[in-house]
Amino acid sequence: MSSIDTSLPDEIASVADADEDERLSKDVIFELLKNRRRREVLAYLLDADETVTLGELAEQIAAWENDTEVNALSSDQRKRVYVALYQTHLPKMDDAGIVEYDQDRGLISLADNADLLMMYLDTDSHRQDRWDRWYAALSVVGAALLGAAALGAPLLSTLPMLGLAGTVVVAFFCLSVAHVVWNRSQERTVDGKLSRIE
Repeated sequence: MSSIDTSLPDEIASVADADEDERLSKDVIFELLKNRRRREVLAYLLDADETVTLGELAEQIAAWENDTEVNALSSDQRKRVYVALYQTHLPKMDDAGIVEYDQDRGLISLADNADLLMMYLDTDSHRQDRWDRWYAALSVVGAALLGAAALGAPLLSTLPMLGLAGTVVVAFFCLSVAHVVWNRSQERTVDGKLSRIE
């Protein structure tokens, strides 16, 4: 079996010693993210949203790496990932405050600094801000209402066309205001995270 480097890079080791207000340097963040297994640890913990065991984490990562199901893994495939996580990746992530790793009990969960790395990953939580769907839905509903009124639909034909068009415009205005407020909130969140990066 090959020798595994268990030494910590200077940037991560200094975080473990200093622990200054949950701040991380970009060097530490990119050092942690450059390894695929560490990114997979983050992805798995984000989906799990709870404390997991080292065994289940290693099995899932081994399954992803070998493009197979957990129950189809060989013991060597499991062991290779387990040992690397146990000896190298999880201690580094724990020292940087990204995960909470109880090595004796084999329990892992996300820690406070994990959010600093999540914003660099392409995760589902960063894809949920799909305002384009809201605008498209409002466009379809507005066009359907105006079209039905123009074609003489029973209830809609009694309403003035200008009033109906005004309602659609007001709906777009309200959606746009909500979008601006949401974007400002997201900017404040990201600015707060960036202020914790040196």
